[in-house]
Amino acid sequence: MKEKENKKEDSDSFQIILSKYGALALDKQENLAKVIGENEGELNFEEGTISFGGDLTFPIQIIGTLATEAAKWHWAWDNEDIGFPEDLIQQAIKVKEFGEEHDISEFTSNLSGIDLFEAHVLLMTVSGIFDNDAYYLADFDGITFFVTIDSSEIPKDDTIERFVNVFDKFHKEFNVKAKLAFKSYSELRGYEYKERDEFSVAKIGHSRVIVGFSERGNVTHIQTLLE
Repeated sequence: MKEKENKKEDSDSFQIILSKYGALALDKQENLAKVIGENEGELNFEEGTISFGGDLTFPIQIIGTLATEAAKWHWAWDNEDIGFPEDLIQQAIKVKEFGEEHDISEFTSNLSGIDLFEAHVLLMTVSGIFDNDAYYLADFDGITFFVTIDSSEIPKDDTIERFVNVFDKFHKEFNVKAKLAFKSYSELRGYEYKERDEFSVAKIGHSRVIVGFSERGNVTHIQTLLE
């Protein structure tokens, strides 16, 4: 199923962007995990690929690095000390341009006091915006490389169970606006979406996922109607 485009508005904050795109990125991480299993990725900067053994080799873009002890995030567009190949940082450059265009400071400067979870959030947002098939992190002696992956060899899971499980995990574990997250995730997956005052509905084939919300926008219940 081809995901639909979800437009970015100029006034969107980083939290809003994460709310819009993060669930789809999390969904795609589940797809990658099922393909690679317990295999660890091996980066090849000369070839511009990451390999998980066997025939599992995918093209990459380098987005950034995290120095875990120093808790500092460096975007790959700022890499004079390392000297990444220019063709492997094209997406990182576009991230900066996107941040400059929409006034998103998180995308336009290196960040201090960043832990691994927060770095994951950055990559979830980036990979969601740019519709990558997945992202991956590889650790090298205290420096963690974050890369995005695009490959038609990573199968998708269009089951209603996957949709519900990903949304439930996303709104519980991340600081997002749950109603917006449900709306965006539904529409990006190409599902028909309807909204009422106290609940929202995603139509998946002949089935329905109904999510109830409190006045504050928190999820009160998730119900599936299977047909």
